[in-house]
Amino acid sequence: MLALEQLLISLAEPSQVQAHIITKALEAMGAAQIEVHPSGRELIDQARQRRPNLIISAYHLPDITGAELVRELRESDDLYDLPFILISSETNPERLETIRQAGSLAILPKPFTPEEFDLAMQSVMSFLNCPSLGAEVDSDMALMNVLIVDDSSTSRHHIRQVLEKLGFEHFCEAASSEAAIPYLEQEPFKLIITDYHMPGMDGLDFARHVRSSGLQPDAPVMMITSDSDNISKDDLEDAGIAACCQKPFDMDKMRELIRTLLNEY
Repeated sequence: MLALEQLLISLAEPSQVQAHIITKALEAMGAAQIEVHPSGRELIDQARQRRPNLIISAYHLPDITGAELVRELRESDDLYDLPFILISSETNPERLETIRQAGSLAILPKPFTPEEFDLAMQSVMSFLNCPSLGAEVDSDMALMNVLIVDDSSTSRHHIRQVLEKLGFEHFCEAASSEAAIPYLEQEPFKLIITDYHMPGMDGLDFARHVRSSGLQPDAPVMMITSDSDNISKDDLEDAGIAACCQKPFDMDKMRELIRTLLNEY
């Protein structure tokens, strides 16, 4: 199990003042290995030479944005699974949504509070040290099929990465609800995970289709969304959603929800 003082942390922050603030906050928590990079490209190049355990980035970098940085990480063959935190004064909802979709473990403002920073780092450590669910569920996870439905390829990639840490091995992925429907007819799934906001049929309508079709009567549907505040419990129940998790999600909460679903369905 990794401890915070063992982590190699790469920080992309062009401001020396902000880099100093973040570095001091990390050191106060026990971090001892922190590399600061003034640009995104420099961080990526260095990460390929000396792989970090965590990447922290500002949104506005001199060469690329934080969104472009995390997207490049997720689409790479060697750095796709690195945990990521954004620390930024950026407040544009669309820009921040891109970061959420890419699986950022936390999005912190500038300035951040000690409590906010502590929660973000707790999320990182939970992610890095997350144990498999294999010993806590009633069935063999190696035999379970999971369907992931999300129009964002980076989001699908991150969700799959998390599920692999939990012990799942077999996945089907679809970029839309419409594309997912044929999978429902082909094989039984132990778990179905869907995004809410998608072009065409949204996640609620897709869940309703799953339930009304009768094709997957035993598969719980989990929704992962950054817009849970605007979805009522009645809407979730009406659509047959078994659990809902907010983006960016807490790893411990995600693990507990999935453990409960696997044992109840």
